[in-house]
Order: sequence, then structure tokens, then C-alpha cells
Amino acid sequence: MDRGHVDAPDGLLRIEDCLDADGNVVLPPGVTLISLIDRNIANVGDSVAYRYLDYSRSAEPVVFELTWAQLGVRLRAIGAHIQRAAARGDRVAILAPQGLDYVAGFFAAIKAGTIAVPLFAPELPGHAERLDTALGDSEPTLVLTTAATADGVREFLSKLPPARQPQVLIIDEIPDSAADDFAPVPIDVDDVSHLQYTSGSTRPPAGVEITHRAVGTNLIQMILSIDLLNRNTHGVSWLPLYHDMGLSMIGFPTVYGGHSTLLSPTAFIRRPQRWIRALSDGSREGHVVTAAPNFAYEWTAQRGLPDAGDDIDLSNVVMIIGSEPVSADAIATFSAAFAPHGLPPTAFKPSYGIAEATLFVATIAPTAVPTVIRLDREKLAGGVASEAPADDADAVIGVSCGQVARTLWAVMVDPDTGEELPDSRIGEIWLHGKNIGRGYWGQPGESQRIFGARLTRRRDDGSHAEGVPDDANWLRTGDLGFYRGGELYVTGRLADIVTIDGRTLYPHDIEKTVADSSPIVRRGYVAAFCVPANQIAGATTQDTGDQLVVIAERAAGTSRSDPTAAIEAIRSAVSQRHGIAAADVRLLPAGAIPRTTSGKLARRACRAEYLSGVMAGR
Repeated sequence: MDRGHVDAPDGLLRIEDCLDADGNVVLPPGVTLISLIDRNIANVGDSVAYRYLDYSRSAEPVVFELTWAQLGVRLRAIGAHIQRAAARGDRVAILAPQGLDYVAGFFAAIKAGTIAVPLFAPELPGHAERLDTALGDSEPTLVLTTAATADGVREFLSKLPPARQPQVLIIDEIPDSAADDFAPVPIDVDDVSHLQYTSGSTRPPAGVEITHRAVGTNLIQMILSIDLLNRNTHGVSWLPLYHDMGLSMIGFPTVYGGHSTLLSPTAFIRRPQRWIRALSDGSREGHVVTAAPNFAYEWTAQRGLPDAGDDIDLSNVVMIIGSEPVSADAIATFSAAFAPHGLPPTAFKPSYGIAEATLFVATIAPTAVPTVIRLDREKLAGGVASEAPADDADAVIGVSCGQVARTLWAVMVDPDTGEELPDSRIGEIWLHGKNIGRGYWGQPGESQRIFGARLTRRRDDGSHAEGVPDDANWLRTGDLGFYRGGELYVTGRLADIVTIDGRTLYPHDIEKTVADSSPIVRRGYVAAFCVPANQIAGATTQDTGDQLVVIAERAAGTSRSDPTAAIEAIRSAVSQRHGIAAADVRLLPAGAIPRTTSGKLARRACRAEYLSGVMAGR
């Protein structure tokens, strides 16, 4: 546990203080996000807390920094203005671009006794509907933004009904002197700190009520599991701050006074080398941790290789890869590209997380390398995880997400009966622990269904629910997975499952087949889903049941290529490997497939656009 551990300065939280005699995570009394920040201000106030690399003005970054002491002043100054407009428990939404103002606004809303709602500025393309949904759901009294985006925010808010229009507060126009007007507010560990809106990949976005106990517990779980115990461990992240993983990257430094370096998602997408350079700089300072989904590692391996002569050192980097499921190809491609720059075999940490659990659920051990297994395709379709023979070219690749976090329980359950399943059976992942959110804001019925599940039967031997009371509530994650050798594997989303003629197939498996079938297909930009046969173009009245639809984006430089041969190759590959026919295959321009705000495929939205005829217009 203490590899490279550096004792915390007097007054800072010690990890040992967060563990009981049995090693379970138990937060000390009074520990909240704000109390952690206050400890850092008092004990390491002159140390950098957050650094932002601004690439919006030039090719080289303009660097902005906040020490813990400076952050404390900003929190009180912004908090004083929040208190003038909002009462305790009111929602305060952050609609600002990535940067230190966003960080300060988020923590200030919590410090002021309100409930922070981390969202995004309306300038984010393609997500106006999600923003409107979140604002309508949370009904904020106040919106925090910056001078650069204030006009766009006001224009967006003006379209809301008058009764729903919140006040607007411009963060970067608040002087530090306003800090003197802040009135301290008592904050309880079971108060809601913020609403974390889900990505909307399989259902409309919902605001998860995250308490201080949940976020504090989850940060300790993450620090223990990934071995972030050294105060010289720092974060580097371009992940959006309205995303659960992005928030965790600014959350873990609060525990022991470390720091995180931030970039914007746009800066990363335009030049992924920027992420690599920031990681290299951090690697020279000490241990550095980052996190990203599959597509980011694939994109960086394609477009982010160092220039000739670049001195890149990734020898001290930990790379969390969190997607459902994790891509073995993404790990292999990135590792091959950056091993010459010192990336160790143990750098990648395939992980599993979900917003309803604050974020972190499971990862592999700090000294472990990723475990990749080959699964029998037919048995997998029948709900059983069984290793395939070594010479089975048709095997499905699975990646271990390692061990479940300390003081968190995960069981595989038959979602229809509520019974715990054996390790080799694929079931819905149910979770229990103090890092679980309190429910969905304003949705008591759905909260009870998702957060109040009960196990009807546990396994007689080797139950993964051992230690949890029989009458405990469990979180239905909507994710499917299985256990093997004590490690958790995630196989996909329950809502995304493709069921045709009684066979169960995983969309990401079909999508990989499509991407492999033709160079015209843009890798990572394929969506496979089912629709009723009579709603497919060219269908006849005799067509019944559900049929497979494949939507793929064209790879760069193929916009003028005749798609006929590629479509036939896709149909043939899907039929041969999966034993089903693709009733409709479409090759569309880049950007045609909707994605969530975190970059995941939004298959539900893609299916809706297909059924509405929007796809036909592209």
C-alpha cells in the first residue's frame, strides 16, 4: 500500500485515518470536499492546486495556476456572490468553458451551501437538448459562467420559460475582495454536494445526487486502488469537467494537497500531442495519472506521436482506460506507439466506473499488466463466459477490469429474477457501498427502481455479497459482466444488447467486425442496433421481428470512394462472423453518428435519428 509513500504534512488528511481496523474505508467525522480544501489551504497553501494549459490563443500554451491559498480566496469571493442570489440547497449550474474558473465555480457553489450542477456552455456543439434537459430537471436558481461565454449563455437561457430562467453570475468578473463578505455555512457529510448528470448513452440524462460521503469515499477508494498515495502524484486531464471522470481528476488532489494539470477537450482533439507532452512533463516531476476512454487512446496513437527530436518520457505514467467495455486493441495500439518513449507495460489500468457510484468501481492492481482473454462467441451469446480454444479465430476478446474497490460490493444478477449468478454467467452488475449516489434528482420512482434493488437469492458458496445485510439496497448499473478468477469483466450495456432470432449479440463486437471489414470505415465510429423490420427502408409488409442496422462513418480521405464494395464487405463479414444479416448498412460522413458529451457512442440517439429519417438526410 505504501509504495513510494510520502508522509502527509501535519494537518493534512492521512489515508490511514480513513480506514477502520479491518481495512474498510470509513471517512473521519466532518470530512467533506470543502473541509479537505480548507486543510490544504492551511497546510500547503503555497503549493499549486490546479494548472490550466490554455491553447486557445497560440500554439504554445498560456499557463494559468492557482495555489490552494488562491483557490480559497476565489471560493469565498464567488461563494459570497452565490449567497446573495441563492439559498441553501438551491441548485447552482456551471455553464462555463474548461478552465480554472470552472474549477473555482464548482467548489464555490458547494462551499456556499448550494448544490453544484456541473454542466457545459451552450457552445458545445450537438448537445443543446441534453443541456436543456438538465436545466429543466435541476431548475437552478443561479448559473455561473464567464465573460467570454456570457452572451451565449444568456441567449440560451432566454429560450426557457420565464419561470425557469435563472440569474447569471459571471465568475471572472468577481473581485477577490468579495471574499470578505462570505458567510461560513455548516456542511454535513450527508449533504448533496453536486448533481452528476449521466451521459445519456442509453437513456435521457438524469442527475445523480452525490453526497459528500459518497464523493469522499470514492476518492479514497480510487487512491487506494490505483496507488495514488504519494503526495508527488499528480493528475493530467483533458476530460470535460462536467463528466464524472473529469470531476474525479480535480477531486483526488483535494485529499492530500496534490495538483492536477488540465487541458480542454478541444485542445486534445486538435492536437493529442499536447496531452502526451503534459504527461511527459508530469512524469519528470513524479508519478502522474491520467484517464480517458477507448477512442482517446486510439486517436492519440494515430495523431499524437511525438515529433522527431521530441524528448518524451512516459516512464512514470498511470493511464486509466475506462469504457464499457475496455478495448484491447486501444491498449495494444497505444502501448506499441509509446513504448519507445518509456511507457511501462504496467501503465494501463483497465477500469470500470459509473456516475451512479460517483465514478470509480474497479481496476487492476498497481503492479499488474492488463489481462486479455478470448471467449467462445456462441457461448457468450447464450450468457456464458467460456474461454475459446487458442486457434479459434472467431473468439471474442475480453479485458479484465480487475478488483472491485475496497468497501464496495459487486454482484452479477439475473435482472429479471434478482438472483445472484455463478461467476461464469453473464449478468447485470449490481453495486452496494457508501460511494453510491442517493438517487436521481426529482425522480423518486426511478430512484427506487435503480438504487433500491433487492437481491432475492445469494449464491450458497462464494457469494460476492458476503458482508452485506440481506435487506440492503443495491444499485442496478444497467451494465453486463461476469467474474473470472476474482476479477470483474464488463461485456456491455444491457440496453444496447442486439437480440435477433433469439440470439444475444453485443453491439461493440459487431462494430469491431464492421471496422475490420473495410478501410473505408472510420474505426471507433460505427453503431449497430436493432429496429423493427417494417421500419427499415425497403421493407415489405411480410418483414417481421427485429433486424440489424449498421451505421458507419467514412474514414478520412474516402469521401469520394464508391461505397458499394465496402457495404458488401460489411454485410459479408457480419453474416460470416455473427450469423445474422445486416438489413441496412449506411456509410455516412464523419460526425454523423451522435456521441455523448464524454465521447461515447450514443447508440440510442443514433437509433432514434435513424427511425425519424434524420439519417436519410445525411
